[in-house]
Amino acid sequence: MNQQKIGTFLKELRNEKNLTQEQLSEKLGVSRRTVSRWETGSNMPDFDILIEMADYYDVDLRELLDGERKSEKMNKELEETVLKVADYNNEEKRKMARIMHLLYIAGVISFIIFFILLFFEPEEPSFLYGYVEGITLGIPFAMVCVGAIMTSKYAAKIRAFKKRILCRGMES
Repeated sequence: MNQQKIGTFLKELRNEKNLTQEQLSEKLGVSRRTVSRWETGSNMPDFDILIEMADYYDVDLRELLDGERKSEKMNKELEETVLKVADYNNEEKRKMARIMHLLYIAGVISFIIFFILLFFEPEEPSFLYGYVEGITLGIPFAMVCVGAIMTSKYAAKIRAFKKRILCRGMES
């Protein structure tokens, strides 16, 4: 997949509709900078946005992914498969967001418990006190680690791996 070619094609399609990057970004619910990154080939839209763009520009998804117009039309089964993949991808994102949200809440609660424990620390801490203190410090640490991984280059590698597996599945 040639991202530069796809970006150039996306720019051509936008220009055919006489849209600015700002207008397209408002229509798709993304930033103008994101549209610019797509058009320069430095980034690719998510599946759901690609499908929305294909509908809006009245082109096949294959044409978008190839970065050029094709004379043949995408068959209905392939289109349905791609829609299912996009739904799956969105569901995975929702699950990850839910997990991150729960970790954040657990972290905030554990910080509150930790500060309460600081004020009421017994003179001779019990095993239970040490256990609770360890948990209240461990959850925020785990939350920070997961957040760091999800925002680092490793998350991009995980997404790239999932993308390669997905592309293999579409080829067969």
